[in-house]
Amino acid sequence: MKTPGNTLYKRSLIILIGPVILLAALQFFSPAVENPPVKKEIILPADVKAIMKRACYDCHSNQAEPAWFDRIAPASYLVAHDIKEGRSRFNFSDWDANPPAVQQLLLWEMVNAITENKMPLPSYLAMHPEAQISAAELTTLRNYVNTLPGRHKTDTASIVKPGTARQVKPPVPVSLNGIAYFADFKTWQIISTTDKYDGGSMRVVYGNELMIKAIKSRKFPFPDGTKIVKVVWGKQKEDKDGIVYPGNFQNVQIMIKDSKKYASTEGWGFAKFDGLDHKPFGKTALFAKTCINCHRLLVPESDFVFNIPTK
Repeated sequence: MKTPGNTLYKRSLIILIGPVILLAALQFFSPAVENPPVKKEIILPADVKAIMKRACYDCHSNQAEPAWFDRIAPASYLVAHDIKEGRSRFNFSDWDANPPAVQQLLLWEMVNAITENKMPLPSYLAMHPEAQISAAELTTLRNYVNTLPGRHKTDTASIVKPGTARQVKPPVPVSLNGIAYFADFKTWQIISTTDKYDGGSMRVVYGNELMIKAIKSRKFPFPDGTKIVKVVWGKQKEDKDGIVYPGNFQNVQIMIKDSKKYASTEGWGFAKFDGLDHKPFGKTALFAKTCINCHRLLVPESDFVFNIPTK
């Protein structure tokens, strides 16, 4: 005959032992972290590489070294997911898979993510405090990326003189993903002006009418047809009175919302046009993946858009 005491004891035993059995069973199916062969490892100065290896290589290379506690389920599932995701974004062990221009963008993406305390992941730092990047180390990384050749471009202001406008209208530049350059953004409303440690650049951000209405109503995600244009000038200059003003013109960056056409990049199409000739950026369409990876990491809460006014 069952008694209330016996029933309560059995239930308590199940509640206590059940999770232990489940945890033990998970170990048999725990995903293993495999390190594929290193194809072409990134070449960096010794001090920069030492920082990257300590803070980034576990998730962004084929040289991951999970600690013993990283191999225990359920933590092992999260670790395996983070490594797979990290390698898909960029892989230090297959660095030449990216064109040189994309490599530079990726390095700046890393520095910006570290500056914003988005990388290394807080969950990773909780168990791996040795991966924390100090202020001095961040300065080392910034100083390095500022030496990259793409940060120093011809000062277009010095070669454009009054009365030298083109007499022949050039063809409209088109990005590899089909987005054509357009100049009517100059009549749009300015959303924000920003600067960035990325070479000391200064930016003006424009939005079309759909963008402005969505911002005012705080409507996220943005509707299809939304367009954003960011115009970038190079390293800031300072006159004798301490007044800071833009340097050389660098590029025009465009984002267009089409949730179906650009589904693989969160509904956004990206294009970048460099210099006065508005030369489409990149030799392959990989640049779009590079763009959205940064936006996914830093601003997922605002439909992957930077520089949205809060008021």
